[in-house]
Amino acid sequence: MTSECKQQFTLRISQANSTDLVVILYEMMLCYLDEAEQAQASGDDAALAEAIRKSRGCLNELEQSLHMEYEVAGNLMQLYFYCARKLVHAQAHKEGALEAIRKVIIPLRDAYAEVAKLNANGPVMGNSQTVYAGLTYGRNTLTENLADQGSNRGMRV
Repeated sequence: MTSECKQQFTLRISQANSTDLVVILYEMMLCYLDEAEQAQASGDDAALAEAIRKSRGCLNELEQSLHMEYEVAGNLMQLYFYCARKLVHAQAHKEGALEAIRKVIIPLRDAYAEVAKLNANGPVMGNSQTVYAGLTYGRNTLTENLADQGSNRGMRV
């Protein structure tokens, strides 16, 4: 994942509510699956293993975020177990394993994105910097201005 992508994810995480965080995890996993696919195509086993390890980390976070008191959580857990098995297959260079994971993750991401629109809760990180983004007078450059630079930032407990 490029440093620019990491920076964008970090910014989004700092402004996200609980449902948005799930969407971000799905998107991060898709980025790592892209890296795994590129590594698989180039025959770079070390990069493939690293991308799969990071994808597995996203999957673990998704598993840990489930509220098992709801019936749908059991179904999601089964889908996550399926994806974990497919990650093992992908590391063993089995064709189609990464695509099978995408077929599960993309619809879930889209569904959570729709649910996130309905979530009126505020950001999880209530004490983070306020970010204003917009076009400057320069030539099509986007700048981000941070407010509250000197205040106490982070999650409130």
